[in-house]
Amino acid sequence: MKPLLPASLFLLAGTVGAQAQTDYSALLRDQGLAAAETTLAAISTPTPSDHFALGGVRFLGAVETALQAIHDTRIDPDMGRNSGLPFLGLPVAPNPDAAPFRPALVEEVFVTALDDLDASLAALDPISDDDDVSVVIDTADIWFDVNDNGWRDAGEGFYDIAAPQLARNMGGDADVAPPVVHFDTADAAWLSAYGHLLSGSSETILALDPTTAISRVVDSAAALSTINGGNHTRFFSPNDAQWVDLLAMFIHAIEGQPDTARSRAAHGHFLAMIEDNRTFWTRVARETDNDREWIPNAGQQSALPLEFPPETGETWQMVLAEAEAALRGELLIPHWRLGPNAGIDLAAAMQDPPEIDIVAMIQGEGILPYARTGPRMSGDSLQMFRRLMGRDAALFMVILN
Repeated sequence: MKPLLPASLFLLAGTVGAQAQTDYSALLRDQGLAAAETTLAAISTPTPSDHFALGGVRFLGAVETALQAIHDTRIDPDMGRNSGLPFLGLPVAPNPDAAPFRPALVEEVFVTALDDLDASLAALDPISDDDDVSVVIDTADIWFDVNDNGWRDAGEGFYDIAAPQLARNMGGDADVAPPVVHFDTADAAWLSAYGHLLSGSSETILALDPTTAISRVVDSAAALSTINGGNHTRFFSPNDAQWVDLLAMFIHAIEGQPDTARSRAAHGHFLAMIEDNRTFWTRVARETDNDREWIPNAGQQSALPLEFPPETGETWQMVLAEAEAALRGELLIPHWRLGPNAGIDLAAAMQDPPEIDIVAMIQGEGILPYARTGPRMSGDSLQMFRRLMGRDAALFMVILN
């Protein structure tokens, strides 16, 4: 059972109002995400900082809920990591009491994540350019209650779970202190952009009916293993067979008729992500302070153990501008069957998705309803960004979203 007394004390303190500055980092450290969300949501007259903190807690709560579902179900960690899907590849300690894997788990994770992310976006929405957000977080105070016991156990810290890439960039040294970050008004737009990115990704996954595809592969693999007496095949090791099963899941999921409503929702989230990113960089450019920044402008330093080149904002906005043009159908997606002045209209395909046949898509027949003449994406801006960031380009893409 979760401890009720500490949560109730913080709840009482939170309802006093917005006159006193809340120690948001201590709130996360002492309560955990679920109780902190209750405390922040109960504030009767929230400040912009309270709105940001609530949006952040709900965003992290989406991660925590997914981790709890993975912990409670015997999902293969290699399979989850190799899938490349959000949440599923995060490291979770083995649970000997976990329930058998259910194919519906993947769909349940993303349906629940959408609800949590919607709540996060709703909390962030009232924050405007003129508001003053000031939320200081010691990132060592962030933890996920993976086993849902109400206490912080070993392996449940933010850097244990959600930021392995950043931890590796910090040298993997346990003595390197996680940074203290001063989140401000610009960062509210960044967090909203990330919420839209994960929401769009979740809608895309759900549009493809993952449960049916996973069930089909899991059931057939189990039946074949029974016939084979559990022996390895001559041509495939267990790890190779896992890749084959994973590929089969993707193919079965992609083929067929996507859910139109979810495809359109994903399209809207991806456009909103870019708009929020644009707001973020506009706000960042106006900042004159230099106080433990999350993502800095050219005259600031980041609290993260990373060097942001002065051209970061300008170059990343070029990448986003090309992505937005593709999402709006102003730039077309190249296809090997089409010349330099033709391509696929992504906007049309996401608004009215076709019944997908992978062979027809590769051959070209499947793209005909969405193929037209016009300028194509070049990818030059992304290549420029990669050259600027060097070997850390992938890490910066995760951080900048």
